[in-house]
Amino acid sequence: MHRDHQAGQKHGRGTRILTRPGTSRSYCEWRWPAQSACFVALTLLLSGAPLAEAQRASGWPTPRVKLGVDVLVEDGYKPLAGRQVGLITNPTGVAGDLQPTIDILHRAARVQLVALFGPEHGVRGDAPAGDKVEDGLDSPTGLPAYSLYGKTRKPTREMLRGVDVLVYDIQDIGARSYTYISTLAVAMEAAAENHVDFVVLDRPNPCGGLRVEGRPLDLKFQSFVGQVPVPYMHGMTVGELARMINEEGWNKDGVKCNLHVVPMRGWRRDMTWDQTGLAWIPTSPHIPRADTALFYSATGIIGELETLSIGVGYTLPFELVGRPDFEPHRLAAELNARGLAGVYFRPLHYQPYYAAFAKQNCGGVQVLLTDREQVELTAVQFHVLDAIRKLYPQVELFTGKRDGMFDKVCGTDEIRKLIVAGRPVGEVLAAWRDGVDAFKARRAKYLLYE
Repeated sequence: MHRDHQAGQKHGRGTRILTRPGTSRSYCEWRWPAQSACFVALTLLLSGAPLAEAQRASGWPTPRVKLGVDVLVEDGYKPLAGRQVGLITNPTGVAGDLQPTIDILHRAARVQLVALFGPEHGVRGDAPAGDKVEDGLDSPTGLPAYSLYGKTRKPTREMLRGVDVLVYDIQDIGARSYTYISTLAVAMEAAAENHVDFVVLDRPNPCGGLRVEGRPLDLKFQSFVGQVPVPYMHGMTVGELARMINEEGWNKDGVKCNLHVVPMRGWRRDMTWDQTGLAWIPTSPHIPRADTALFYSATGIIGELETLSIGVGYTLPFELVGRPDFEPHRLAAELNARGLAGVYFRPLHYQPYYAAFAKQNCGGVQVLLTDREQVELTAVQFHVLDAIRKLYPQVELFTGKRDGMFDKVCGTDEIRKLIVAGRPVGEVLAAWRDGVDAFKARRAKYLLYE
């Protein structure tokens, strides 16, 4: 899934919206006078001054968490010194001071950056979700930019020619169906097969490190929206996940790469994104804020059916559920009567600009998180399906066109079969939770943070 859903992907093409820590307001919304620190920062940028200076002039706070890339620089590039480096990254690959990892490694005296590799959306984030990306040259650096979301999704021997070590620096959102971790897994596999070392520059999980939800993937449903057998919300950083992939032998033929994780400093498992002090850079066009990652897991699976609007194509991606034939107050009343912990459903009408039910007046609910510690995020969408089945039995949610994608994202066909058979939502959720506790015990030895 991390397709942000297939329709309407031209909106937000290449956009980099920064969100100030502790708020939900985007950088471009601030209206400060020309003499302000913001204007000084802009002047520094236009004059070619380092971005870190612009950051300091703007008053951007020093993050409380040091990212893997920050630790790499602080420690003198030790795992990369004197080596030829291939970098797997995209616009989210930035240091705490917002300098792109590409730029940092490109100018590092002790490192020879020789190639770039881009996942879905491309190295510079200029490709819509789900679109194939072509190989090319990265114009700012002149380096070859290989696509890992085009003819191949795994680095080839030819791509890796002259590369001693692959470095991975991409912000994930903590959901199995988001394709960046699939890129991580197959790139590690390629590194092992071609005797190339692999370094992960670690980053926070924006959903935290404590939340684990959804049954682990059944490998019969393995795909690029479900590459490794982890729960839907795995509660791990990419560095921790890489360790588990490697040591559990999850890649083809159990191959293991020579893996080195550069851990963060200052991150705790219970941290929210705001507590890190880090800027949020959209990981894809429909994840504009850090908390959108939470909503992605609350509604994204049912969005794959394309028989419901989940706010993609409107101003609240993944925060809405509706259709033109729904009555908002009726659906909200049914859902709120269930007394689900940590969530409230607000009735509303809205009209998507594109994607499912584009330019049609939809009735539905806005999903509001009232207690993020108490809510079971992934269960929300299954209660929504159950409420729709009760109130609107005539609505055909599973049409056959997208059922296979629903199964791939769920990691099993059992959930769909239970829903179609009309089984109670409690039975559906029991099947959905199966295997979570066993996974938590299994992952414990791979965790890097308290």
